[in-house]
Amino acid sequence: MDTKWVTSELAWTAHPETGWEEVSGYDEAMNPIRTYQVCNVRETSQNNWLRTQFIQRHDIQRVYVELKFTVRDCNSIPNIPGSCKETFNLFYYESDTDSASASSPFWMENPYIKVDTIAPDESFSKLESGRMNTKVRSFGPLSKNGFYLAFQDLGACMSLISVRAFYKKCSSTIAGFAVFPETLTGAEPTSLVIAPGTCIANAVEVSVPLKLYCNGDGEWMVPVGACTCAAGYEPAMKDTQCQACSPGTFKSKQGESLCSPCPPNSRTNAGAATLCTCRGNYFRADTDPPDSACTSVPSAPRSVISNVNETSLVLEWSEPRDSGGRDDLLYNVICKKCSVERRLCMRCDDNVEFVPRQLGLTERHIYISNLMAHTQYTFEIQAVNGVSSKNPQNPQFASVNITTNQAAPSAVPTMHLHGTTGSSMSLSWEPPKQPNGIILDYEIKYFEKGQSDGIANTVTSQKNMVRLEGLKSDAAYMVQVRARTVAGYGQYSLPMEFRTVEDGSSSKSFQELPLIVGSATAGLVFVIAVVVIAIVCFRKQQNSADSEYTEKLQQYTNPSSALAVTPGMKVYIDPFTYEDPNEAVREFAKEIDISCVKIEEVIGAGEFGEVCRGRLKLPGRREIFVAIKTLKVGYTERQRRDFLSEASIMGQFDHPNIIHLEGVVTKSRPVMIVTEFMENCALDSFLRLNDGQFTVIQLVGMLRGIAAGMKYLSEMNYVHRDLAARNILVNSNLVCKVSDFGLSRFLEDDPSDPTYTSSLGGKIPIRWTAPEAIAYRKFTSASDVWSYGIVMWEVMSYGERPYWDMSNQDVINAVEQDYRLPPPMDCPTALHQLMLDCWVRDRNLRPKFAQIVNTLDKLIRNAASLKVIASVQSGVSQPLLDRTVPDYTTFTTVGDWLDAIKMGRYKENFVNAGFASFDLVAQMTAEDLLRIGVTLAGHQKKILSSIQDMRLQMNQTLPVQV
Repeated sequence: MDTKWVTSELAWTAHPETGWEEVSGYDEAMNPIRTYQVCNVRETSQNNWLRTQFIQRHDIQRVYVELKFTVRDCNSIPNIPGSCKETFNLFYYESDTDSASASSPFWMENPYIKVDTIAPDESFSKLESGRMNTKVRSFGPLSKNGFYLAFQDLGACMSLISVRAFYKKCSSTIAGFAVFPETLTGAEPTSLVIAPGTCIANAVEVSVPLKLYCNGDGEWMVPVGACTCAAGYEPAMKDTQCQACSPGTFKSKQGESLCSPCPPNSRTNAGAATLCTCRGNYFRADTDPPDSACTSVPSAPRSVISNVNETSLVLEWSEPRDSGGRDDLLYNVICKKCSVERRLCMRCDDNVEFVPRQLGLTERHIYISNLMAHTQYTFEIQAVNGVSSKNPQNPQFASVNITTNQAAPSAVPTMHLHGTTGSSMSLSWEPPKQPNGIILDYEIKYFEKGQSDGIANTVTSQKNMVRLEGLKSDAAYMVQVRARTVAGYGQYSLPMEFRTVEDGSSSKSFQELPLIVGSATAGLVFVIAVVVIAIVCFRKQQNSADSEYTEKLQQYTNPSSALAVTPGMKVYIDPFTYEDPNEAVREFAKEIDISCVKIEEVIGAGEFGEVCRGRLKLPGRREIFVAIKTLKVGYTERQRRDFLSEASIMGQFDHPNIIHLEGVVTKSRPVMIVTEFMENCALDSFLRLNDGQFTVIQLVGMLRGIAAGMKYLSEMNYVHRDLAARNILVNSNLVCKVSDFGLSRFLEDDPSDPTYTSSLGGKIPIRWTAPEAIAYRKFTSASDVWSYGIVMWEVMSYGERPYWDMSNQDVINAVEQDYRLPPPMDCPTALHQLMLDCWVRDRNLRPKFAQIVNTLDKLIRNAASLKVIASVQSGVSQPLLDRTVPDYTTFTTVGDWLDAIKMGRYKENFVNAGFASFDLVAQMTAEDLLRIGVTLAGHQKKILSSIQDMRLQMNQTLPVQV
């Protein structure tokens, strides 16, 4: 509904008839309009109602109403009673049918539902033209078929120029290659309405579910899930379409990449191709990616050279002229034994040896042995690559024919004694490893040890055993053996010593007794060796583990430091010292099965993805509420590492004032970090929301919890680097817990958020950071103490921004000039002094967190010490810049002064109430502010604080009542 465009009568219902009156008029463009007026200011007890016609709701849950109106200034109307008003009320009434009448529903609040009292920003006097006011109000949730709007006048002189009723929606959109339908906003301004999405044509899901959230302003936010163009299709029309790849191009995988031209030696004639087919005689290997060029088989090797040495052979060759366009060239050597006429060839026997191997050679040479003597062979050298198996033809090869030479057998490897008497001994031996033909017989040579003439006896045997007779008793003999083929005798074996026994006795050789004894000894030595090796390995492993742990530990501890770790104390280990960051996650964070986690709603957006509230039900434990950080879709490996590093850090801590890690989900998607749920969220926003609602003891209790958590971290040698009220979480019992471990160092540049500013190659929260950390990147527990002092100031000022609207560079300059923040309103002197102690320039003189905890404990036990309130000028701070303590003498009017302290919205309140001079303003109290319409506690405190500054500048000592 919009009455601006209505030219006929509106015919709304008025009660009583002497109240609202419909009037024709013209707008500023001289277009005819219909308005309603009422001006019964000279009559007391006015109660004039005006109701619109029935408005269909459809599916709308929240309605917005825009009102354009003018109001006459009561002071400009002479001789009127004190009942004159400059406001009116807006109501609505729900109904399933258009059933309202002149008397029903009753003209009163309930059944009508009040939306708000509407006050003008500007009123007009008799001599002035009407000043148009525009106000927008909303109400909901609505549940019936329609509603009426109603306006109640209690004694104003005003005109209702136009009324527009409208709703908000999120228009249909395409995001992440998914279509999201038009979606109406929720019943509340803060509602988030989920809109399910569907992939656009020729797109496929990357992650599910697909959804967007429609906020109360009709804006899309927090996308969940995504689609991407399917294989064969590429993004087009600013990522709102997926169009087919044109002929001659292809795309093998789904994703946001564009189509690519076909690789060499391949082609495609159709659109939407996912693969380009190879041309004739060109192939791809099974392991080749689709975007690789098609290749062919190599040509034959060249320049084969053979070198025969009796029954062994060395082959060498040159690489092929054409490798087929590949670099995975290998060589196979095929051995064939042929008849004399080379008419019949067959594969060589298995006893032929190839060094280094027969197939898959990367070198262009090979040594072949154990061939038969006086035999003809053919060797084929094949060149193969990754596509040789795709070619139906045989691989290209080069061949060479050779004939082996005559060769005697190799030496017999060893001999064994089987038995002996006073005049004989029985021996056996193994055949030669390379017989080089059929062994005809063996020749055994033996002689008595120490025989001076060296004359030896010989016997032959057709088997690989012999019995030597006619020997001396109890004598030692040296024995050797050699084999004979048609090519002649081979070499003798190495001489071995054997001994006969005394006459009349028959026993095993003395060689066997040492063998038995030696075997037993060897067994004992083996057992001892195993034990020794096990001990050495255990010590090496222990030393290695100790060394690894010590190496990590030394990166955080200094034995000469006052923070040196004592034995048995748990020490923080930076996960970035691990070669594999996933190892740190496995060591410090418990893996949670995705089935145990239930996400209920999105409560925000973090650095890496959504932040949700949910439930966790682990086996054997009760179900609990948890906070869930998720890693957004399309993350890089570095983002995943940085995201999980917080869990690797948090998992090492166990303290009631440190946020507790429940575990991580890394084996499912999305990747999650699950922590305990803190009902009141971040401390700074919680304090701003509850401005002035806590006692000093409660605030000090919060500070004590934060200090206890930081004491624990400092004792573990962990430096937080980003301690601030925004990184402190609060639960329903007002317990404060330190959070946000390590994330600030990975923040990206965001011009809209100046909290973190680049300094010497890193991002630093200037307002919370110690001077040495800003200048030299010197982050220590002492720099955390400085940040803790800023947190104290934030808490005592109920979340006010440190250093107000000063720029970061101004803050750096001011701190360098020894400026320190003044005490917040009603801040106890003892607490501000502790803040100043934390802000000492020399970091060695700042208190330790253990001392801070003790100091706060004493203040809590001695509540009287917290009643001494610090003045604005306490401490060593000097007045800094006019922006912190505005000098009222520099302003022409009270309105200019209010603008300077960012309270300009109350300028008319001050003027209308008669506080038009600084002398009068200096006398104001909290009751005065409340009377003129300053109702917010935080605004009252800010104005009263500035009034106190004004009094000090006037050298007055009037008390300020808060």
